[in-house]
Amino acid sequence: MICLLAGATVAPLMAGAITLAWTHSVEKILWEEDWRSTPRGLELVEARVRGSGAGMEPPPEARFANGVWSWAPNLPPQAQVTMRRSGATADWRICIAGRCQPMDAYLPAGADPVVMKACDGS
Repeated sequence: MICLLAGATVAPLMAGAITLAWTHSVEKILWEEDWRSTPRGLELVEARVRGSGAGMEPPPEARFANGVWSWAPNLPPQAQVTMRRSGATADWRICIAGRCQPMDAYLPAGADPVVMKACDGS
């Protein structure tokens, strides 16, 4: 299972796989990453971006189809992923089984930083 942590608050997402989505602050282009919880940590399965520019160029191995660049990043499992919430952009979105909600559906809007980790659900 995947959990979000902010300070002493723990928000279990009740899912072993999620899509983390956000809009790039400069380019205003949607970026998505599919993450799954494994015994070794969080694995980044696929990344997708609907354009390029300002530090968000797709890598050479990316495939372009239906207006989206997608690729499988070569990243080892992560113990945690830290996300910042500046308030200057739209909030992160968490998608579970195709249903997306802003991060403030799980944690208060002012919670920063937010850490995503694999958790045991207890």
